[in-house]
Amino acid sequence: MTARKPGTALRRAPRATALLATALAALALLGGTPAPAAADRGPVAGSDGCGSAAPHRPGTSATYRTTSGGIERTYQLHLPEGYQPRRPWPVVLAYHGRGSTGTELQGFSGLSALPAVLVYPEGVVGTGEGERQAWQGAPYSAPGVDDVAFTEDLIDRLADRLCLDERRIYATGKSNGGGFTALLACRAADRIAAIAPVAGAFYPTGEECRPSRPVPVIEFHGTADATIPYTGDADRGLPAVPEWTAAWAGRDGCRPRPSVRRIEPDIELSRWSGCAAGTAVAHVAIDGGGHTWPGADAYSGGGHTTQTIEAHQVLWRFVARHRLPVR
Repeated sequence: MTARKPGTALRRAPRATALLATALAALALLGGTPAPAAADRGPVAGSDGCGSAAPHRPGTSATYRTTSGGIERTYQLHLPEGYQPRRPWPVVLAYHGRGSTGTELQGFSGLSALPAVLVYPEGVVGTGEGERQAWQGAPYSAPGVDDVAFTEDLIDRLADRLCLDERRIYATGKSNGGGFTALLACRAADRIAAIAPVAGAFYPTGEECRPSRPVPVIEFHGTADATIPYTGDADRGLPAVPEWTAAWAGRDGCRPRPSVRRIEPDIELSRWSGCAAGTAVAHVAIDGGGHTWPGADAYSGGGHTTQTIEAHQVLWRFVARHRLPVR
């Protein structure tokens, strides 16, 4: 459980002034003004871990182990700079893609720069060629492994040891990990406030998705993704991404037609409004983008990686506005 600094990809140099200005304009389209203080959005009840000493030095990451379903599991935990055990902090759960690791996702995503507790769980080796970690819901995931239950167990463990705002737990992930966030939203909507899949692999699970509440979603996908095609893959049961997002908007009771705006030369933003319970659904299409993480400075997958937006900034601006309803 040795603490270490985040990867070098997180310590990137500032971009040009013009690029920063356009990026901020894009973020404004997603969230308007920044999320108001917690006191303005209903009560904040800190978790049982409030007041406990930080498990390692804020601003660094450490590896921890836990057991769920009789299986030992591993996760990377990053505490933000300025973490204090008397202030409830939001949480971002970040799920790697098939065959990747939490450490790799942390290194290229930029997520650990966010003002939140970041958790990078490790999947269990699944089926198919090679020993490749995967997440529940995909045809190659490990049989009998309940990653939804693992996630809920992990949230409980973290809430006992850290000072968390349990109304602001968000999930993101890439590829298979992104697809898993959708399964979380279907089955654990009472724990996950919003999801942000990137290049998500939305395999059919054989069950109807019926969240216990409307779940806000922002989805990122490259139109030239050769691994999880933007237009879908009938042979693998993968839906066309715009159709998947529109179906989620329907599930959330949004108006059927989104507003569509080009916010960068290669970025088109679709946003559904009028959704139930103040939720929102958005889709970020990257023209010519590959199976990659937008804004990544390190390798994140095959194909072109746009640098006109930073996915971690855009998704945070979206999800940070949403909280679970008061119980």
